[in-house]
Amino acid sequence: MYRAIARNKLNTALIFVVFLVIIGGLGWLAGYLYQNLTITIVVLVVAVVYAVIQYFFAGRQAIAMTGAQRIELADNPRLYRIVENLAITTGTPMPEVYLIADPAPNAFATGRDPQHAMVAATTGLLEILNDAELEGVMAHELGHVRNYDIRVSMVVFGLVVAIGFLSDMLLRMTIWGGGNRNNNNGGNPVMLIIGIVAMLVAPLLATLVQLSISRQREYLADATGALTTRHPEALASALGKLAAYGRPMAKQNSSMAHLWISDPLKPGAVARLFSTHPPLVERIKRLSAIGGGF
Repeated sequence: MYRAIARNKLNTALIFVVFLVIIGGLGWLAGYLYQNLTITIVVLVVAVVYAVIQYFFAGRQAIAMTGAQRIELADNPRLYRIVENLAITTGTPMPEVYLIADPAPNAFATGRDPQHAMVAATTGLLEILNDAELEGVMAHELGHVRNYDIRVSMVVFGLVVAIGFLSDMLLRMTIWGGGNRNNNNGGNPVMLIIGIVAMLVAPLLATLVQLSISRQREYLADATGALTTRHPEALASALGKLAAYGRPMAKQNSSMAHLWISDPLKPGAVARLFSTHPPLVERIKRLSAIGGGF
């Protein structure tokens, strides 16, 4: 686990660099097409400031996007007690606990580190799981907290949103402006095409980065949660129910799909190739193997 934590801390820095390179490339293309270096500089400065802001506030943004409400012990003793007991067991600081009024069974964790962590579960999840299964799911989420997955996920969430927004804005500028036709390029059609392609590809690259780190961290959090509760069969049973009763979230957002324990978008067969989550069947199989080792 310590190696995973160190790797996730390194991944956070590397992801910052990768996304800033993508954003910087978009800024350079826009500056080149308009023959205006100021555009490139402004894009880079805004990107750096945005990245810093996201580091501190993306967790709150993710919570706000789901409509989650923070709860205390009196609001939902069952959920709160389970999270509290797991935090005590693992020596993890007690995270903020949130409840989402949504019949779709799901849960996620976010925040920049264990001292600023937040975990959330839907009302649909509480309805279909027994206490042992719910404990397994929340142990999985606290596994993300302990492994610093939440920091990586939060940074990816914020920067995927930024790249999507920037690409869309620059694409519209390029298409409708056609580059600065009064500059020396004269509206060079080749550069215009290159610029449009790059701005279309950038969000795809951002999504691929999102996918590359998301699938393995789910397996790791499953294993961490199973070792915490010493009851991997309960988490496997919970994942089985998520597979059987899962449905799209009421408030869907692809940029934060990787945060949830189960894909909230319920993609079709083709879309599953680009899913942020490994197949639930494979996760259950791995948990069953872990259970056989106890």
